[in-house]
Amino acid sequence: MALGSAGAIVRLGESGAMRRRLLDIGFTQGAQVRCELASPSGDPRAYRVRGTLVALRQENARNIFVEG
Repeated sequence: MALGSAGAIVRLGESGAMRRRLLDIGFTQGAQVRCELASPSGDPRAYRVRGTLVALRQENARNIFVEG
């Protein structure tokens, strides 16, 4: 997801503990998510979901499928 872009979560490709963590912090199907900040190297990035700003590494973020 490019910096400044937004969309709705379609599905999570993660499994196990990481999937549970993402669901617990609000990365659920249909939730709106926006990429708001990036570190100088580009990884991690900060995403706003359900009013909370959450930093994720690219390896985890690439398994969150967003539409729109």
